[in-house]
Amino acid sequence: MSSDPRAAVLQLLRAHRARAADDHEAAMTQATIDFVAANPDCAQRSLRVGHLTGSAWIVDPSRRHTLLTHHRKLNKWLQLGGHADGDLDLAAVAWREAVEESCLSQLNPVGADLFDVDRHLIPARRNEPEHWHYDLRFMIEADPAEPFVVSDESHELAWIEIARMADYNPEESMMRMARKTLGLA
Repeated sequence: MSSDPRAAVLQLLRAHRARAADDHEAAMTQATIDFVAANPDCAQRSLRVGHLTGSAWIVDPSRRHTLLTHHRKLNKWLQLGGHADGDLDLAAVAWREAVEESCLSQLNPVGADLFDVDRHLIPARRNEPEHWHYDLRFMIEADPAEPFVVSDESHELAWIEIARMADYNPEESMMRMARKTLGLA
């Protein structure tokens, strides 16, 4: 008998729920646990109500800067990341997206645990209905001296001071990651 392929994701999420930054993140983590448990196809983009995504919160070794993308479709500064497209190894998804969206090659994971969990509504566009992204976020370290390449998914990439996050994206999701990081520095 094979084990449920979602077991590792659920284990990561349950461990993260216990150390969530606040009640709001804990509630989003629980909503993500419930979503994954209820949907065997939770990592498939074809699941119209929502799906898992993986993000890379890329930081420099001092934890004072983060690499953000000015996302082309959403027209806002965000961490790098994207759809799982069936891959339940969300750390690998975050890693893949970091490489695809920046062409950085000297990336180092900062632990195996989740750094942050966010659930956010994606507006309807063309053939896609409004749906949820259940975003599992991992901290990854990079050297800011390594050259990056801006992909066609971005208007721009930039290393920004985490303390100035509100100047780039004041949404609570981004501010929470900034606060967590500055608390680690």
